[in-house]
Amino acid sequence: MRVLARAGQELFAYESILRDRGYHYVRRPETGMVMVRGRMGGDGAPFNLGEMTVTRCVIQLDDGSTGYSYVTGRSVRQAELAAIADALLQGAETARWHETLIAPLKASQDACFARRNTQAQATRVEFTTMLRGEG
Repeated sequence: MRVLARAGQELFAYESILRDRGYHYVRRPETGMVMVRGRMGGDGAPFNLGEMTVTRCVIQLDDGSTGYSYVTGRSVRQAELAAIADALLQGAETARWHETLIAPLKASQDACFARRNTQAQATRVEFTTMLRGEG
């Protein structure tokens, strides 16, 4: 689900093969807000950071598999496609869908992360501490 939620518009390239199956809505795509919480230093007291827009969708395939999705932002189309993909990944052809859909999307996301990491490393500054008065 992480790969599908982060796929963004890349998921749209798979729209025709995802919508190839019969399905109906259990819960139509809808946009709302969720509270994002944080912790100081990662382990401090929790605090409310702010609200974030999310879109959710629940579908059921004709074979009975149910798919859920929550994606950041207002993309109804992405939420629907992610829910369809989730349902398909729970069916009998899990390996096929993983190879056809998840693996290429994950590879693309990993490459993007590596590219960003390389760019960030280029701006890295190393600080050293100098001691005074010791001889």
